[in-house]
Amino acid sequence: MDKKRDLFASRWGFILACIGSAVGMGNIWMFPTRASRFGGGAFLIWYVAFVILIGSTGMIGEMSFGRAARSGPVDAFGMACESRKGEAGRKLGKAIGLIPVLGSMALAIGYTVVMGWIFKYTVGTVTGATLAPENVDGFSAAFGGMASAFGNNGWQMIALAAAFAVLVFGVGGGIEKVNKVMMPVFFFLFLGLGVYIAFQPGAAAGYQYIFRIAPGSLLDPQVIIYAMGQAFFSLSVAGNGTLIYGSYLDEHADIPASARNVAFFDTMAALLAALVIIPAMATTGAKLDQGGPGLMFIFLPNLFKGMVGGNVIAIVFFLAVAFAGVTSLINLYEAPIATVQETFHLSRRASCLTVAAVGALVSLCIQGIVSDWMDVVSIYICPLGAGIASVMFFWVFGKRFVEREVNKGRQNPLGSWFYPLGKYVFTSLCILVLIAGAAMGGIG
Repeated sequence: MDKKRDLFASRWGFILACIGSAVGMGNIWMFPTRASRFGGGAFLIWYVAFVILIGSTGMIGEMSFGRAARSGPVDAFGMACESRKGEAGRKLGKAIGLIPVLGSMALAIGYTVVMGWIFKYTVGTVTGATLAPENVDGFSAAFGGMASAFGNNGWQMIALAAAFAVLVFGVGGGIEKVNKVMMPVFFFLFLGLGVYIAFQPGAAAGYQYIFRIAPGSLLDPQVIIYAMGQAFFSLSVAGNGTLIYGSYLDEHADIPASARNVAFFDTMAALLAALVIIPAMATTGAKLDQGGPGLMFIFLPNLFKGMVGGNVIAIVFFLAVAFAGVTSLINLYEAPIATVQETFHLSRRASCLTVAAVGALVSLCIQGIVSDWMDVVSIYICPLGAGIASVMFFWVFGKRFVEREVNKGRQNPLGSWFYPLGKYVFTSLCILVLIAGAAMGGIG
């Protein structure tokens, strides 16, 4: 074990950092759309079921894998393969470990573009620029101009700089401290918005729409598949971010308890987003299954403009979204930074500068294609990373190693159910979400 390795200073610091990595655009612009479009209450039932399953298997596995290896995916996968095939296996494992690292980097680059949009709109809610257009066509034109190639360079670089201003201070001094502030504030702001929206005329129709169970939807394969994909994407289980955060845990941390808390609060964040966005749209009679970037940057600003106190609501909403986005961006860049540190033995600052330079260059070049970029990464690379991490931990290391690592720091060991559920069921889910995502053009 690397005794000099930076560690989380507290259990809740780790939990809040993991919540921060999981709470992001998947909760805010995907979850409300999926819940409203695919069966309402039926989608929620399946989503919660998959969150429980993934949170109690894959999430625990990735955290435990990271802590056992005290490294990111490259060295962790190398360690797993070395246990079976010696030095040749270590080299193969390290090469395979680049897949989730590159996936994390690619997703971070796409997220950098989106965070540039969010930063611009957040500041614009204060200056008045965000709500300046007269109608939905004006909001659409404003967003289209910003989202075009090289249309938002300055704000994008500010977003990148903000993330790396935190990352350069490391885990305890940067990531943990920022998440301890941003995550509670995020929940407070969204909860306040939820209470305000609840008292608006017409909001009840939104709640009814969310929790309805459409006839036949509980057994609809499409509802089940989309709920599964949403759970994977929302919980940030991809063989990179959760694994790397686990590597910063001490030996006394109770990982299953931490995973349970992360899954619970991430689900609460998704529900809060749905309980704010869908009822808010219902108050204006808007179509309730709008989603993606258009929801956040076109339809919601247009909605806020027509609401009583809309300027204040827009400020609170985009500030909360900015907090959620920054914490996710920090997590996504951490795996590449740690890999550069471990592979090239660079300082934290030099590793941050190296990764930031690549992130800045590539993110500027993909502004016009960021939607397709994010689709490819989320559909293929992220589920593949989760599946490989599951195979390495549950299949390559084996039962004795797995049970020893997940039970470190616990007073009561997990039951005998954990290992077969993780090995067979969770690994099968990873394969299924990859195949279904490719077949259906994206389910995350």
